[in-house]
Amino acid sequence: MSIAAYDTEIAYAKINLALHVRRRRADGYHDIESVFAFAEDGDVLSAAARCDGILTLAISGPFAAGLDSQSDNLVLQAGRALQKHGPAGAGADIHLVKNLPVAAGIGGGSADAAATLRLLARLWSVDTDMQHIAAALGSDVPACLPSRTLFGTGRGEEIDFREIAGLSGSPLLLVNPGKGLSTGPVFAGWDRQDRGVLAAKNLVDLASDGRNDLYPSAALLVPEIDDVLRCLSVQPGVTLARMSGSGATCFALFESVVARDAAASALPKQWWRMATRIRSS
Repeated sequence: MSIAAYDTEIAYAKINLALHVRRRRADGYHDIESVFAFAEDGDVLSAAARCDGILTLAISGPFAAGLDSQSDNLVLQAGRALQKHGPAGAGADIHLVKNLPVAAGIGGGSADAAATLRLLARLWSVDTDMQHIAAALGSDVPACLPSRTLFGTGRGEEIDFREIAGLSGSPLLLVNPGKGLSTGPVFAGWDRQDRGVLAAKNLVDLASDGRNDLYPSAALLVPEIDDVLRCLSVQPGVTLARMSGSGATCFALFESVVARDAAASALPKQWWRMATRIRSS
């Protein structure tokens, strides 16, 4: 049964300001170097505590149809993992409002899982190091757990917080051409060329020397990514435009909110877009 305790949490959209793939490992994963940043907006989770150990999940929102609320959902996986560290009988009725497109390179299930850990830890008064729980749930979940600007290595689970001057609060536009893109095929299409380390000292370095090594593979699978990047790169006031993660969502940073909003209005109406800001570190 539900009890009075109730809380909410945002699953902040993730972007990869740059993503360098260094090598394919013996375990099948890839070593990467990436600068993760997070939007101020994303999916929204809410939960009411239960005292009978049961976890339930309901999903609504514009992208709810792309998700399954059954036991394999990462939200429920995160909840079950945290239950092992919680008080006896800890349970919750969880509601996910899915505002972000699915399989889009902006966190998705990883951000939702991380938000679930933050939300239920508060709801159940759990005091434990959640990074090891996050790492077992997926490569991006450890970065999404703090949802702060950071440098990720290894599979992405080894994180180092970074302060990049001029980034926090920057106007941000996320754009998806309406296509989902699974991570596996994109990594499989990577050309296995190590093009060098990622310099992440400042935005100038990220714009001039950073890259997304998965972009060529993703664009072969979803050519519309090229259309999105061409449109974003020519918008007045844009400072950086790039594909995020394994795609197909792209992002652009802008000099001002006015420039960001003008760009959002100029894009083809059929593309999904979210006008937001970079979350403060």
